[in-house]
This record gives sequence, C-alpha cells and structure tokens, in this order.
Amino acid sequence: MGSVLRATSSLPVKRIAIIGAGPSGLAAAKFLRAEEYFDTIDIFEQQSEVGGVWHYTPSSGEKVSIPSTNPNVPLEKPIWPDGSKAPIFSNPMYEHLNTNIPKQLMCFSDQAFPAESLLFPARQDVQEYLVKYSQDVRDIISFSTQVDDVQLLKEGHWEVTTKSTITGASRKNEYDAVAVSNGHYSVPFIPSVTGIEAFDAAYPNLITHSKIYRSPEKFTGKKVIVVGSGASGLDIGTQISLVSNNPLLCSVRTPLPQLGQEKEEVPPIAEYLVEEKGVRFEDGRVEKDIDAIVYCTGYIYSYPFLKALDPAVTNGRRAVGLYEHIFNIAHPTLAFLGLPQKVIPFPVAEVQAAAVAKFWSDRLELPTKEKMQIWEKKRVEDTGEGTNFHVFGYPQDAEYINGLHDWVKLSGFKKVPVYWGPEQLWCRRLYAEVREKWVETGGIARSMEELGFKFDQDEWNRR
Repeated sequence: MGSVLRATSSLPVKRIAIIGAGPSGLAAAKFLRAEEYFDTIDIFEQQSEVGGVWHYTPSSGEKVSIPSTNPNVPLEKPIWPDGSKAPIFSNPMYEHLNTNIPKQLMCFSDQAFPAESLLFPARQDVQEYLVKYSQDVRDIISFSTQVDDVQLLKEGHWEVTTKSTITGASRKNEYDAVAVSNGHYSVPFIPSVTGIEAFDAAYPNLITHSKIYRSPEKFTGKKVIVVGSGASGLDIGTQISLVSNNPLLCSVRTPLPQLGQEKEEVPPIAEYLVEEKGVRFEDGRVEKDIDAIVYCTGYIYSYPFLKALDPAVTNGRRAVGLYEHIFNIAHPTLAFLGLPQKVIPFPVAEVQAAAVAKFWSDRLELPTKEKMQIWEKKRVEDTGEGTNFHVFGYPQDAEYINGLHDWVKLSGFKKVPVYWGPEQLWCRRLYAEVREKWVETGGIARSMEELGFKFDQDEWNRR
C-alpha cells in the first residue's frame, strides 16, 4: 500500500469537528489529539452519553417507513421519555445482546476488556468499556448536540451548524476539517415489495425492523416472519422463536445453518396479500394470518447534515466518492470513519483514525485525485455499485487493518494503531466457530482456552 499512497498534498488543518461520539468518533479524537498539532477538536454527540450504537435506548414507539429505501431523509427527531432530563434517539441495540466477536479482537489496542467479562461481552459491558475509553476526551464532547448542517464555504473551510436537543439553541462554527463518525444504523432498509404499502396501511405496525426491536415478549404466541440471514436476523429470530407460535418463518436468500424444530426456512417475500393478511413467497407458497413481520435487512448510508454537498455523498448503498473508504476525494478535509461492514469495527476505526490524524497534520500524503478516483472505480468494478462496496469479511479486513497500519507507519507513530499478528489472525479466522461453541456450552466462558481453543505458533508457522 505504501508506495501507491505517496503524492503531494498540504492542508492547513487546525480546527476539527467530529460528528458522533461512538467508537469511531472516540478513536478519531484520541489519534487527532496524539498528534499534538491541532488547536481545536470538537466532538458533537446527539445522545447524552458516548457509545453510539452501544448506548442502549428503551423502546421509543418509533415507526419505521414502509418501505424504506431512500437515504435522503430528514434529521432524526429527539424523543423525550417521561421524566428525562435529556432526549434520546432510537438506536438498534436490544435488551439481550452479546457481541459476536471475542473480546480480544473487539478491543482497541490501548484498552483490553476486563478479564472477568464474558468471552463475547454483553452489550452493557461494551458500553461500560466505551465510557471508560472516552475518559480522556470527554472534555471536548458536546453532548445532546445534533449536527444540523455542514456547508463547504471554500476548500478546507467548513461551517458546521449544531443545535442543542435540550434547549433548541443553534450555533455555527467554522472548521478546517470534518470527521463524519455518525455510524450507519439510523435509517433502516426495508425493500419495496409488491403490495407492501397497502398491507402496512391495512395493518399498521405489523411490519417492523430490527432497529426498533428490544425484546421478544410482544411476539408471544404470534405467527411471525423474520426477514434476513445476517447476524441480527439469526439472533433476533432465535429470541422470538422461544416465545412465538412455531415454527418461526425465516425468509432468506442464503440458506441458513441447521434451524431446529422451532424455525423454518422460506424464500424471500414476493408479494403482500391484504385480504389474506398474508404473503406470497417467491416459490409461490402463501402464508395467511400473519401477526408480525420483522425485517432484519440492514441500513442505508444516510447523511442528512451533508445535503448541501454536491455531488451526492451517498446513494444509500454506499458512501460515494471516497478513497480507501475514508477520504472524500473531492474534498479530503472531509473524512468518514466506520463505514466498512463484516469487519471487526473497533480496530478498523482505530487504523482509520490514525490515517486521518496523520494526513490532516500534514505528516502523510494522499495520491492525486485522479489516482484516488481510479481506486474507487476499481472497487466498484470488483464489488458492483450495490451494497458490497463497503463489505469486507476475512481476510480482506485483516489486510485492510494491517495495510493502513503500515501506511501510517511511514510517517512515524505518535500513537500506535492496532496491527494483527499471527494470534489475532488465527482468532479472526476461527471466531465464528468459537462463538458457536460458546453458545452451545451455555454462553458462560470467559476465554477461548475454556472452550478448547489455544493458539499454537508452531502450527501457525506450518500453514
């Protein structure tokens, strides 16, 4: 990666705005501060605490759009729970959730998870971990502050308009660079299927999305379809199947692992049938008298605060005009963190943050715009214009992490980002198998060794 990413660039960046205090925003703040170069680093977080998607919010009565395919939506509206001192914004964290990533891979390089935490930590433990991780940057976070608009005044000069979600007071500040770390779990994706709008009108709230799922109780004794075969679909489907009228119908395109008696695999939904309160699947099968349908179909990349930027920064399926999934090619003082999917997110955020910090402190160079455009075009050719642009998987995520690490290393480290050696690569390759055994053995193990997995350097070398 190193020799390709050399070019000429000089940016007078001294004032930086970070949008979001989730894992990516916190990592960005830490690596930017470590450069000891910038005059101002401000983080704007619309919730009242750090954590992003890991900051659990109770059920808010939010209604998702049916269908939901448009990234150009308004800013999220704050919700005021009874007796609350600050509003909340709904996010997709549900009550009973453990990570599907072991803690030794999940963590940032400079903070381990506690030894007593489960091998696959509960959501509460991850949130506590992030609160601890935030301690040395909390002084620069403005909580309950929503970014309303980001305008490019001239190259390298951005006007950021923020609004207090408590008082409604609005402020404008000028920055030399903006790091977009708002995540991509705000706008649900629900496909447009024949008859879905009429069905939703006839049976309001019967169709929902995993974003507003919190617990399985309301599905007790009901006939349920769960759509989607990703991690959330599998996990939420399992939770619901314990209380629903079985078999739970799992509507998927990709065959699932062995389901057991409580689940049944069915094809994608081809049509909604209003009179039958049912659906027709792609194989022609009809199911009537459905009580609930939960779409676990992911999210749309959406940036309502960047609506003035031209050309569009997203088509919903990916962020458009980026180099290495980070730098806006037209305006490299605009960076995006945390976009990749099917990766280990905290380490990815860390190496991305390191690259941004080095470039904006003028200690690292980007290629010419032409070369960056060639990189994006090649990525599109390899993955298509669809949802796979930001999707990695193993070993691509390992190559990305170590490649960014080596690029940043060219300018010397002020703060060293993660690098995956043999043991981390071994763990990444095996972790799905490890989690399956962890679940089978009761979900109580705190280490891989307890489950019979132990790294052998000699065996790794013989591979």
